[in-house]
Amino acid sequence: MEKLQIETTSKSYEVLIGSGLHTNVAHYVQKLGKFSSVFVISDEAVAPLYLENVKQSVSPIGTVHTCVVPKGETAKSFDTYYYCQTKMLEVGCDRNTLVLALGGGAVGDLAGFVAATYMRGVPFVQMPTTLLAHDSSVGGKTAINHPLGKNMIGAFYQPEAVLYDIDLLNSLPESEWRSGFAEVIKHALIWDEPFYKWLKENISSLQDLRKEKLTYALKKGISVKAAVVKEDERELGIRAYLNFGHTLAHAIEALAGYGKVTHGDAVAIGMLFAIRVSEAYYEKDLGYESFAKWFAQYGYPTYPTNYDSETLMSYMKKDKKAQFGNLRMVLMKEIGAVETVQLSDEFVLERLNEVFGGGKID
Repeated sequence: MEKLQIETTSKSYEVLIGSGLHTNVAHYVQKLGKFSSVFVISDEAVAPLYLENVKQSVSPIGTVHTCVVPKGETAKSFDTYYYCQTKMLEVGCDRNTLVLALGGGAVGDLAGFVAATYMRGVPFVQMPTTLLAHDSSVGGKTAINHPLGKNMIGAFYQPEAVLYDIDLLNSLPESEWRSGFAEVIKHALIWDEPFYKWLKENISSLQDLRKEKLTYALKKGISVKAAVVKEDERELGIRAYLNFGHTLAHAIEALAGYGKVTHGDAVAIGMLFAIRVSEAYYEKDLGYESFAKWFAQYGYPTYPTNYDSETLMSYMKKDKKAQFGNLRMVLMKEIGAVETVQLSDEFVLERLNEVFGGGKID
């Protein structure tokens, strides 16, 4: 089992990565303190597979309550958030109740926000079941979506621990492996060139991302996230680097309707676009075409469909990095080094027209 320590200004906690963690949850959770009860939030895809085992595994702690929500981004709605809060009140959860997030990134975001706001904050533990959640389960960002923007309603709230059982990833379809791998690539591109080279040399297809290679990739990706969060917990500076590719990605997700395009596919499109913008901004060749071929190797789409440049631009300007109506993007100076740059609407719109053709793309 691998252990990583996450250090932030508000809390220090462990990330455990290994096999079989979900069969002995109480052993790990009891080390964190005494809890009056456990409230497990899972989704309708994960619950039939793992909820009963986890419920039994955590039962030595005390009474276990469960709440099953819709799968994917549709769970991150105000209605679902309110439903979870109502159920916690109905079953008598108190300030010593532990919220356990059993699911992918959407469940983790939702459960974290529920925990952050129930009785002004109760402890919670992340139990990711997807590759994508290696990014979202660490760092304390919790949120739900609004029709006008993704993750617009939320809080910074760190978990007590992250229990990453890689056995729970075995049931994932390839689309979810691809979605999660986009965030792995992102961590390499923004921070760790040797890791990028390792990915190029060792992961020729998503099927290669198993066992020891999976554990290594998770550890490296989470290590990048940990290093960034340690320096900037509340995204006042370099934590924005973790949003590389996300300015366009979040626009695509909002326009398509949350859950219609996987987060990873949208991020892949967004990263490619950010690289193209970076080439124009820094006036240097960063290998956009080779990156496009590399991404296509894993089955990523390389451009959004059915959205004209003006519409994409309007949604990109709703990004949380925007300031005083000015668009800001994370650009890549070179592999492993990025920065946040304010850009004119004209400059970004010109790049959108160059890459996506201006009008609707079939």
